[in-house]
Amino acid sequence: MDWTAKIAKQRDDLRLLHKAIPETSKGFALLSKGVKEHGVLEFKHKEYIALGIAIAQCCEPCIGFHVEALMKAGASREEMADVVAMAVQMGGGPALMYGARAIACWDELSAEG
Repeated sequence: MDWTAKIAKQRDDLRLLHKAIPETSKGFALLSKGVKEHGVLEFKHKEYIALGIAIAQCCEPCIGFHVEALMKAGASREEMADVVAMAVQMGGGPALMYGARAIACWDELSAEG
C-alpha cells in the first residue's frame, strides 16, 4: 500500500471539498486548531487519541494523517503500537484490521523518511 500517495490523494480530495463547502471547512479547521492548541494534554497525546478513534471508527484516511502527525511530533513506533492495542481492545475485530493498517503506515512512512 502506498501511504504517501494515499495521504496526498486525500489532501487533494479535501481541497475539492473545501471549495464545495468553505464555511463548513473553515469551522472544522477552527475547531481542530482550538482543540490541538489548547488544553492540558500535549499535542502528541491528542494525536494518540485521534489515532485510536480513527482505528476504532475504521477511517483509513484519518489513520494516515494521524500517523504522519505522530511521526512529526516525535512519537515512537512502540508508543503508537500501544495506542493500537487500546483501540483494538475498544473496537474489536474491525479495529484489529485497521490497527494493522496503522502499523503498516508507520513502517512505510518511516522507511521513506
